[in-house]
Amino acid sequence: MDTPKRKLSDAYALKSPSDSRQFYGAWADSYDSEFAAGEGYTLPESVARAFADAGGQGPILDVGAGTGLCGVALRRLGLEPVDATDISPAMLGRALRKDAYRDVIEADLTEGIPVPRGVYRGVVSSGTFTHGHLGPEVLPALLRTAAPGAQFALSVNARFFETAGFDQVFKRLQNGQWIKDFSLEDVPIYGPAARGPHRNDTAFIALFHKV
Repeated sequence: MDTPKRKLSDAYALKSPSDSRQFYGAWADSYDSEFAAGEGYTLPESVARAFADAGGQGPILDVGAGTGLCGVALRRLGLEPVDATDISPAMLGRALRKDAYRDVIEADLTEGIPVPRGVYRGVVSSGTFTHGHLGPEVLPALLRTAAPGAQFALSVNARFFETAGFDQVFKRLQNGQWIKDFSLEDVPIYGPAARGPHRNDTAFIALFHKV
């Protein structure tokens, strides 16, 4: 069995949507035990809490929901309904078993999300904007799903934030009056139980409203 350390390194090396679909399809059954529990993965709870503290409300879209860890955290905070979208049907299948979502939507975010415009009052994402995954180019697709005034809480790996140019894109969205009330919260990705090479990594949670 692969170790959490090796799995995370493999995840960061993904090159294409098809790579992601295949990789997470193979990891779905053991993701929660090997990675989330094994590495003390606290980011989903941090994103849910930041969203709640900012006054977020449903209906909510959980982007890159994976096995549903952020959805479970949102449910514990009394926030619903929540829909999940992810590129991996196997991961979404695991998420459905947690009974945290109203619906699941299989989607490649680089091609958009097959939902009507403006249907969500909140959009969250935990762990999707990172090495080998998605960059700021998909932010317009997320904005299209959100109603005016919708609260966003999106985690971005702190190192990836710089290399992928998130700062410039967020500034353009603010200057173009697409988003407002923008702020960044710096949080650890893992808890004290983490032992891998990325145990001290941090993420920014980008909080803002759609105009």
